[in-house]
Amino acid sequence: QVQLVESGGGLVQPGGSLRLSCAVSGVSEVTLRAVAVGWFRESPGKGREFVGAITWIGGQIYYGDLVKGRFTISRDLAQITSDLQMHSLGPEDTAVYYCAAGTFYRSTYSSAPKDYTYWGQGTQVTVSS
Repeated sequence: QVQLVESGGGLVQPGGSLRLSCAVSGVSEVTLRAVAVGWFRESPGKGREFVGAITWIGGQIYYGDLVKGRFTISRDLAQITSDLQMHSLGPEDTAVYYCAAGTFYRSTYSSAPKDYTYWGQGTQVTVSS
């Protein structure tokens, strides 16, 4: 059974940094070849927004326009985890952050939540003074 578990959320002051982690389990090695891990966030009135994604084997990384230059996505092949490092956080970054996993043809990715099959439980990030 595929499971994703996020950790690392919390309260941070404007301008601060925070690191989220997503632990993936239950995915076979064969399936991992086609997996991309996506990061999304959701806040009231904005729906679920694409933060970024990383292809598991190739390590290609893609970012949503709202976070380019401030957020960094990485993955650890051995630990089967993906991290989201966030810098220069502002109140507009307050949201529940989710990691998700999906399989994609030719190891690409998608920015659409509907294309991801497995989701973590979400972790709250609050940016406030």
